[in-house]
Amino acid sequence: MSENSSPLIVVVSGPGGVGKGTIVDRLVARDPRLWLSRSWTTRDRREGESADAYVFCSAEDFEARIEANGFLEWTEFLGNYYGTPAPDTSAVDGRDVVLEIELDGARQVKQQFPDAVLIFLLPPSREEQERRLRGRGDPNDKIFARLKKAEAEEPIGREIADHVLTNDDLEQTISDMLAVIAIERSRH
Repeated sequence: MSENSSPLIVVVSGPGGVGKGTIVDRLVARDPRLWLSRSWTTRDRREGESADAYVFCSAEDFEARIEANGFLEWTEFLGNYYGTPAPDTSAVDGRDVVLEIELDGARQVKQQFPDAVLIFLLPPSREEQERRLRGRGDPNDKIFARLKKAEAEEPIGREIADHVLTNDDLEQTISDMLAVIAIERSRH
């Protein structure tokens, strides 16, 4: 990628419990040409969740950033805000940008950046998705809301995605995503 070209924007989306966070962290660890934009949220940190999984903030801080046009996209879900900050170009430093976001945000990013590459991840089954959500400690009401949302969003995600992958084997999914990114870089 030349210094004058814009970075490739890779949007990783999919329902809760599909493994987006784990996959994105490993992608960035394996490919130094990738830079991860950490999303902001007003939700509480889950037990055992890394402090840097998100930028955890108050609703007031989030709303102030909205007013300052500081997000590429943002949404409200289950009473909390989630948003992707506009990347600081000095932090990106010529690397390709990875965004790990929900489908609403992915649509917003694709509208602003039509060349962004949307990779939509699916769980191997709804039962496995539920098992993963329970494993990360989500309460029952949030699990059922996420499963219902996943059923509604899956056909939309399949339709608008540039690539659709099923995360049934973590290492294989990461390898497949690195291959997709390599192909998209050659086109970019």
